[in-house]
Amino acid sequence: MLPHGWIFLGALLCLCRCPVSLADVAKLVCYYDASSFVREGPAQLSLNELEPALNFCNYLIYGYAGIDPESFKIKSLNPELSYNRQHYAHITALRQKHPHLRILLSVGGERDLNAEGLPDSSKYLSLLELPENRNSFKASASAELNKYGFDGLDLAWQFPQLKPKQQQGALKRAWSSFKGWFSSSSIDPKAEEHKEQFATFVRELRVELQRNGKQLTLSMLPHVDPELFIDIPAVLAFVDFVNLGTYDFQTPQRDPKQADLPAPLYAMYDRDATHNVQHQLQYWLNHTANAQQLNIGITSYGRAWQMSPNSGITGFPPITATEGAAPAGKQTGQPGLLSWPEICDLLQHHLGQGKDTDNQHLRKVGDPTKRYGIYAYRAAGENGENGLWVGYEDPTTAAIKAGFVQAQGLGGVAFHDLSLDDFRGQCAGEKYPILRSIKYKL
Repeated sequence: MLPHGWIFLGALLCLCRCPVSLADVAKLVCYYDASSFVREGPAQLSLNELEPALNFCNYLIYGYAGIDPESFKIKSLNPELSYNRQHYAHITALRQKHPHLRILLSVGGERDLNAEGLPDSSKYLSLLELPENRNSFKASASAELNKYGFDGLDLAWQFPQLKPKQQQGALKRAWSSFKGWFSSSSIDPKAEEHKEQFATFVRELRVELQRNGKQLTLSMLPHVDPELFIDIPAVLAFVDFVNLGTYDFQTPQRDPKQADLPAPLYAMYDRDATHNVQHQLQYWLNHTANAQQLNIGITSYGRAWQMSPNSGITGFPPITATEGAAPAGKQTGQPGLLSWPEICDLLQHHLGQGKDTDNQHLRKVGDPTKRYGIYAYRAAGENGENGLWVGYEDPTTAAIKAGFVQAQGLGGVAFHDLSLDDFRGQCAGEKYPILRSIKYKL
């Protein structure tokens, strides 16, 4: 029999050397927008510039593939990449340098557009309805993953989205919520059928992918109601994890006349009670005992509105009388969206000047409560020009949300998107500062 001292020492060594529990290890799932590879100018993200980020990510999700409306086979959504399939291979080859990394191909993500340039949810629903459509997709997706070396498939399924709601008082919100119980038919008349069919599809797809050791994950898009389309217990039984779309609650495309914080952590006074991270998470937690399967979405960009003279001068949200999406940034070129380096540049315009000389800088307003988020603005001038309001994430707010993930015992963070973080370190000299802040907190 061992002396008591040796038994104590052995127990102590076990405490020091035994692996930590899964609850202590959080995932960092990184989205990579392949279109950033062919952007023009400073927003173009080369593979060499992508690589430093991979040291921080556990998963890289390549976005996006789509669905052929005739054959229901998986297809490329980047025709400008004439050698797109080689690009697949170049991305998956990065695993040789980063063997810890798992690389998934994502389907949908609001990028599969119809002839009018709008997200096409109809074929995503049609695919679910018939076994032959599901079989066509399964076979083509499995072949694509195997041929190009992806570790799995991510379903960023393009379900119909909830319609935007105007800001309203408490009584009206309560009445709208009550009416909402009967309004699913206005979003999808066959929602209940599609909910059952999606669960079946996920189960069948899992069986197909497992034959070759591939993973399956689900990315919920913002404004898709899981109550309408997701049988949570049934789906979670067959996916590795779910990335929740806990961002973009307010955007200038959905709410052009009113600016507000796009991704508050907790509910804000006199707002839609569903438009916050905590509420969205709680719905899923109410339907599963496995919080480790849930990842919270955090962005690397801001949503920007154009302020008018009638929007006031305080900047305190919500900002009414806005004039839609702010002009596109110099790098990303997309109205209403500013990457973190674009926002950082605007915040730094006034540093050292002592006064506002170029009408370009933004005034930052922090969040001492750490509950809602930050914003920056410049009021419109007398002629109505230069007004701008942007709600965004920075390294500090992203770390706060990563801390929330830890406190809730969740699986990790889903980071959108590597190409909109400061991948060149032009703001403060450090590359991928938001990504780093999340990883260090986790």
